[in-house]
Amino acid sequence: MRFRPAVEDDLDRLLGCVVDDHISWSHPDRLLSFLESGDYRFDRVWLAEAEPGGEIMARAVWWGFPGGDRPLALDCLYAAPSVPDRVGLAAELLRRAHAAYGEQPAYHVFVGSGRRDDPRARAALAWRWEAAGRAGLTDELERLRYAWTAADAPVPEPSGRLVFRAEDDDEAFVAAFARVAAGTLDHHTRQAVAAMGPEAQAREDVGDYRAMPGERAWWRLAYDQAGELVGVALPSANHAGPVVGYLGVVPEKRGHGYAGDLLAEITRSHAGRGVQRIVADTDAGNGPMVRAFERAGYRNFATRLVLSANPVNT
Repeated sequence: MRFRPAVEDDLDRLLGCVVDDHISWSHPDRLLSFLESGDYRFDRVWLAEAEPGGEIMARAVWWGFPGGDRPLALDCLYAAPSVPDRVGLAAELLRRAHAAYGEQPAYHVFVGSGRRDDPRARAALAWRWEAAGRAGLTDELERLRYAWTAADAPVPEPSGRLVFRAEDDDEAFVAAFARVAAGTLDHHTRQAVAAMGPEAQAREDVGDYRAMPGERAWWRLAYDQAGELVGVALPSANHAGPVVGYLGVVPEKRGHGYAGDLLAEITRSHAGRGVQRIVADTDAGNGPMVRAFERAGYRNFATRLVLSANPVNT
């Protein structure tokens, strides 16, 4: 079996890797669109073939910011139904790519909220989860996907408790992100802090949000009436549309419901530009954030499952 990154001449065969599973995958329209935008690159699409130019037996597709220097997430893992050991082949493909990248980007899968009752979704996930685990992605996380729509929920009124200020200096947001990370319930942030420390994690996060399609001018720092920093509210956007990019409360201000104020500010910011739908994710185990979304009229419509490498073991 030959393992290698794809080249442009492979495109027709890559488009022929059709997945008939009830989970998210890089379907032909997405593959073409993201290759054009730069979110996908041929050198971040890896394939396994029995012979040069022959049938693609396995395919893995990684996503990253256009112009970015590294892949950020595994979007799609495919092994042909005719492969006797789909788990083994897919795991080896991931190991080869990870070795070339020098890192193990997390694997993200989007499924409907009723996945536990869908045997086809469970089967599609099972062999992929085993393959990713063999390749070192063993840390599992469930994130809930929420959406606010103008048709179903009102635009929240300001509580008057906080003052929101724009700040042109990214260093102010780096400092705020680092403070918010202390004691956070967000799994990804805890992983990143454990791996690189709070300041480096904050800089990486600010850089990632800078790279998103959302406008930098939308970002806000939140202060209480005494002028003390309470938290951060970042409306943003991805290719699918407006999102709740980031919100967080500094440790000494937690327990007062300020997450709801920050979420309301983000919602108002988007709604003020005529946005009709806002999407957000939060960890299933982040109870305060789950409650804040539900109180604000956001409705859970799907789940994002994430497998990543444990930073303690990498």
